[in-house]
Amino acid sequence: MEQYTVTGMSCAACSSRVEKAVSRVPGVTSCTVSLLTNSMGVEGTASSQEIIAAVEAAGYGVVQKDTLKDRETPQLKKRLIASLAFLIVLMYFSMGHMMWNWPLPSFFENNHIAMGLVQLLLAAAVMVINQKFFVSGFTSLAHRAPNMDTLVALGSGAAFVYSVYALFAMTDAQVKGNMEGVMVYMHEFYFESAAMILALITVGKMLEARSKGKTTDALKSLMKLSPKTAVILKDGIETTVLIDQVKKGDVFVVRPGENIPVDGIILEGSSAVNESLLTGESIPADKGPGDMVSAATLNQSGFLKCEALRVGEDTTLSQIIRMVSNAAATKAPIAKVADQVSGIFVPAVITIAVITTLVWIFLGEDIGYALARGISVLVISCPCALGLATPVAIMVGNGIGAKNGILFKTAVSLEETGKIKIVALDKTGTITSGEPKVTDIIPADGTTETELLSFAYALESKSEHPLAKAIINEAGKKQLEVKEVENFTALPGNGLQADIALKRVAGGNSKFISTLAEIPQSLQKEAQILSQDGKTPLFFAKDTKVIGIIAVADVLKEDSPQAVAELRDMGIRVVMLTGDNENTAKAIGRQAGVDEVIAGVLPDGKESVIRTLKEKGKVAMVGDGINDAPALTRADIGIAIGAGTDIAIDAADVVLMKNRLSDVPAAIRLSRATLKNIHENLFWAFIYNVIGIPLAAGVFIKLLNWQLNPMFAAAAMSLSSFCVVTNALRLNFIDIRNEKKNQKENHEMEKTLKIEGMMCGHCEAHVKKALEAIPEVTEAVVSHEKGSAVITLSKEVPDEMLKKAVEEEGYKVL
Repeated sequence: MEQYTVTGMSCAACSSRVEKAVSRVPGVTSCTVSLLTNSMGVEGTASSQEIIAAVEAAGYGVVQKDTLKDRETPQLKKRLIASLAFLIVLMYFSMGHMMWNWPLPSFFENNHIAMGLVQLLLAAAVMVINQKFFVSGFTSLAHRAPNMDTLVALGSGAAFVYSVYALFAMTDAQVKGNMEGVMVYMHEFYFESAAMILALITVGKMLEARSKGKTTDALKSLMKLSPKTAVILKDGIETTVLIDQVKKGDVFVVRPGENIPVDGIILEGSSAVNESLLTGESIPADKGPGDMVSAATLNQSGFLKCEALRVGEDTTLSQIIRMVSNAAATKAPIAKVADQVSGIFVPAVITIAVITTLVWIFLGEDIGYALARGISVLVISCPCALGLATPVAIMVGNGIGAKNGILFKTAVSLEETGKIKIVALDKTGTITSGEPKVTDIIPADGTTETELLSFAYALESKSEHPLAKAIINEAGKKQLEVKEVENFTALPGNGLQADIALKRVAGGNSKFISTLAEIPQSLQKEAQILSQDGKTPLFFAKDTKVIGIIAVADVLKEDSPQAVAELRDMGIRVVMLTGDNENTAKAIGRQAGVDEVIAGVLPDGKESVIRTLKEKGKVAMVGDGINDAPALTRADIGIAIGAGTDIAIDAADVVLMKNRLSDVPAAIRLSRATLKNIHENLFWAFIYNVIGIPLAAGVFIKLLNWQLNPMFAAAAMSLSSFCVVTNALRLNFIDIRNEKKNQKENHEMEKTLKIEGMMCGHCEAHVKKALEAIPEVTEAVVSHEKGSAVITLSKEVPDEMLKKAVEEEGYKVL
């Protein structure tokens, strides 16, 4: 997508006109224009020259550079200061002297023509300063595409032209000696209204431009943090170069306190790297040789030597900036409704203004009074508020998402995510960690836990199997030394054998081990329970005796049960997809708390499952791998978790930078909040016009004696756009995690028990069952490793009752 900056747009009718003009250019497949950032995104084969020519032919300017720079506010500030300098003098003459008899030089005493000429010159000066309204407004009218500037130009121009007519009529009356006529025409001057309308609209435009600038702050902060230089290491010599000169394969060094310049892999050194810019995670990640690092993250503690893997536009940071920027340049479906309304809004308002003026003349009012009502209708109407209602909320929502590591690729995905009714979760890597871990160590009689793990560690250290890695990692945590291994043999589908410390040691499934030694009945029962819990029991034997079981499983991520519970609380059905057998799948599904488990799904079968689920409502698919890409594409919303693979990211509509499931409900919450904000903005923009136009037209004058001066109408118009933008900025204060609020709403409380005596997963199961038998306990999360039980209560329970339940199972509560 090519990005351009369009100048001269003032309302939704302008952006709509530019969009239509560029879409007609041969070779353009897609064009979206954002009034919020004055940006235009164009896809297709058309050349830049053709696109620029089309925009200029439509009456607007265009440049192909930084779309986020605030060019409007400084220009509007200069215009406003110059306008006010003339307007204050004009108001002194027109209002101060005539209404409150403020003093004037003697030259003006009874010289009404001079008074009129001074007001004409001062008003003309303000109009020249704000000529942009007239140039843009009448150009758009000539192109038969009137916009907000047209309304302002017609309103201010009509007031000025009528005042000039009144000045000539007054001069004629004075020449004829008709002093009564002079005084009548003096009160028909609307020079101050003509100037004040322009000044107030400029104030509104400046406030709006400043607020619009704030909506892109998140994106600007990402751009600012992108490093400008890198230190390259070549032939042992360090050289500082500009970031653009870094090439793939270059070796660079990063010292503590410096930002990492490009995406790369650590060759030497270790450090804590703060990745909060990309992931929103405040806790630094420990990195060492072989680990990936990303551009703009902060090296906090150690010296790192890295190889550049992705540079320039390919870095993770550049991709995030491009993704958020492109999302801002796209249109949400709801915005198209506002655009359609804006397209017919301005011609309708001009028609209403003309009818209003004619009706008041027909009712017997003088031309000045009738014209004031028509001008009020023109300047109070605000298509700008309608045009801004959606894009400002979309931009703020995207910014909040980016800060929290949640990236919406398009405005459509931000709007649609909140409408999801079913969330399908891939099991491996999404609900679970994706890496097997040791969950239980159960030694046989006469064998210690350390002895069992020590022999298993030595045996598995020679294996490349994923389950072996889990045992090696567990032994590493406990700092066990590996024993010497001889005559190692791997028997595919069965297990392993080797000579360790003069003993013949074997490990594998129950079928294999039972051919070497008799498995005690108690261990067979333990293995059966472990299998029912979705764990894989690995048996180990030494010579002809079974020494125990080590259970390995792909364990749930810590936040998975909480994330699933949050999704269900939001009224969303949660479905888990896995290729595992039904027993294992149901065990994981039960632990995670999902509504439905679909087991035995092959990688190419996920897409057809999503197709079936879509018949029941809007579906979001959450996955992280290459095999998830077809399902991510088939779903209404595809969500790639943990940054996933590049293919998964390309297929997804939403990208979660962190590898945690709790960002899924956060993304849905953010989408719903943004959509609610858009509805509020559109409501106020519509209601403002529904009430404002009849008020300005004088509908309530006879009923309630409510009359609106054109100057106040201009102020109201300026305020409406400002209010819409300010309301969108309120999104910055929402808590998309919302954990505390959820707990408060559910009236739940937590208690933690420290428990002594738990040795394995079965101890955990006994304690959990005992605690959850108490009616007020909604959940108990028990860990024998931490020696604790965290219980969730629906209402207060005496500590003694909890203590008694645990101690009856043979454990001690500390």
